[in-house]
Amino acid sequence: MSQSPEPSAGSPGVSGGARQLLGMKGATGTSNIWKIRLQLMKPVTWIPLIWGVICGAAASGNFHWTLPEVGASVACMLMSGPLLAGYTQTINDYYDREIDAINEPYRPIPSGAIPLGQVRLQIVVLLLAGLAVAWGLDVWAGHTTPVLLLLALGGSFVSYIYSAPPLKLKQNGWLGNYALGASYIALPWWAGQALFGQLTWTTALLTLAYSLAGLGIAVVNDFKSVEGDRALGLQSLPVVFGIQRASWISAGMIDIFQLAMVAVLIAIGQHFAAVLLVLLIIPQITFQDIWLLRDPVAFDVKYQASAQPFLVLGMLVTALAIGHSDLTRIAALTAPLP
Repeated sequence: MSQSPEPSAGSPGVSGGARQLLGMKGATGTSNIWKIRLQLMKPVTWIPLIWGVICGAAASGNFHWTLPEVGASVACMLMSGPLLAGYTQTINDYYDREIDAINEPYRPIPSGAIPLGQVRLQIVVLLLAGLAVAWGLDVWAGHTTPVLLLLALGGSFVSYIYSAPPLKLKQNGWLGNYALGASYIALPWWAGQALFGQLTWTTALLTLAYSLAGLGIAVVNDFKSVEGDRALGLQSLPVVFGIQRASWISAGMIDIFQLAMVAVLIAIGQHFAAVLLVLLIIPQITFQDIWLLRDPVAFDVKYQASAQPFLVLGMLVTALAIGHSDLTRIAALTAPLP
């Protein structure tokens, strides 16, 4: 599961030590190897993956508040967040060490705080642990086809080609950011839905469309890295289109594809949820006008802190509506994904 958007330096009320533990920009140094390992895993980026699992469980229409199911959901969050997102962030730092030497020289690898051999070991351990949890969840759910394991393998592969040459998807602003958006929204949603219900082509396509809003979110994360991206030839959208145009692309993607979900909710008869989603989109547009479109480099953190809570709440509203709609019952009659 690919790199998730993260806050950067200047987050209000967050000390340098806390930034170090969370893996945020502006962190202070440390010699504690376990704190360094945690910084490589960027815990602040686990949150959207964990939330995605919650949305998938809600969209399944089949989650119950029993101890076994709560335990399974926590295990799925562990797989998606600390293990596989941690793997993704570590491998991204490993292959981004030249860029980080320009943009974030305090990061563990460019600063020399951890040897490259230890970084490679961490990548392998996190990947194998994530795959093991995925396989265990398939056994718990009684899947004849190991759906969770296949999703974990697929997400891990996307993470690898996102960061590593020769493909290095992040070199292309469109492909890289869509891979990031799909990992931010679709993959954990699929995992949660497959664990408690049935993952169908209908819901898979809907979440892939929703992931185009995630592409817009991913662009916000590129503004702080323009200098290093330009120096090393990465074609991020702010580099290709310029900062101002890229900010409009970001806002447009975020808004248009959420509004597309409003249309879907109306089409499946979930009118109350559609109204709620519109009410959650309006503040995002307001914060885009206040922060994102005025100066995305200076205000990227303020924008994300202000707007993203409304976006993730909208995801949950959409998931709950899908889980309680005829769409789930109709989809159950169609061929599920393996």
